[in-house]
Amino acid sequence: MKIAILGAGNMGLSFSKSFLKYELIKPENLHLILRNPSKISKIAEDFPKSKISTFEEVKALNADLIIIAVKPQDFQQVAQNIRFTIQENQMVLSIMAGINIEKIQHSLNHPLVVRAMPNSPTLLGMGITGYTAANGISFSQLISIERLLNSTGRSVYLENEELLDGVTALSGSGPAYFYYIIDAMIKAGIEMGIEENLSQLFVKQTMLGAYHLINNSEKNLEELIRDVASKGGTTEAALKTFEENNFKDIIKQGILNAEKRAKELNK
Repeated sequence: MKIAILGAGNMGLSFSKSFLKYELIKPENLHLILRNPSKISKIAEDFPKSKISTFEEVKALNADLIIIAVKPQDFQQVAQNIRFTIQENQMVLSIMAGINIEKIQHSLNHPLVVRAMPNSPTLLGMGITGYTAANGISFSQLISIERLLNSTGRSVYLENEELLDGVTALSGSGPAYFYYIIDAMIKAGIEMGIEENLSQLFVKQTMLGAYHLINNSEKNLEELIRDVASKGGTTEAALKTFEENNFKDIIKQGILNAEKRAKELNK
């Protein structure tokens, strides 16, 4: 398979590295296309055998799959200014937030579109991607796409495309929510007199341990919370503060606002 990636940013490059790491494509069959020519030399160090171009240089595109990894706000400008024609047998895979299949089809005048929403842990091969496809994508084509997506972590096919905006808000943006909470915990540790590096160690290891407990315990989340929060204890004091300040509702509302923003990106 030959793959071209429009937009060699963090996500586009992390996908590229995963494809090469698992030998899903040969380096010479990867074409990275970017807007800023000043970044070419740096990217060439990591992808010495792959083709690297700017959008202006590409007049024809020899690829079975074209991955669109530009920012959603830049998509219309990119679509209007590409100098190559997408061929009838080429597939398009979008990993842009918010932009739906119909808009991509209309903007590119091309029907074979798969839309996916990955998240940043794809950088480590530990991401999760929700994806869906337009009518006309064959089962074998979809399996090929899924194989590529699974090289970056896990993937879940969704028949209802509208759910992808929720996936964007939940898992696409999700890592930032955890970072935000972890940062607050580390700063609380520092305020209590714990040295910053030690505070980071305690919080990160606590997060890692809690993750493994969730995955390996038969108990639900409420039961796991009760296991830690004994009556009249320290955990109960913290949880009471969270409840009094509607912390859970704030988090839920933030995620719903992220979904709302994802839908706005398609307008």
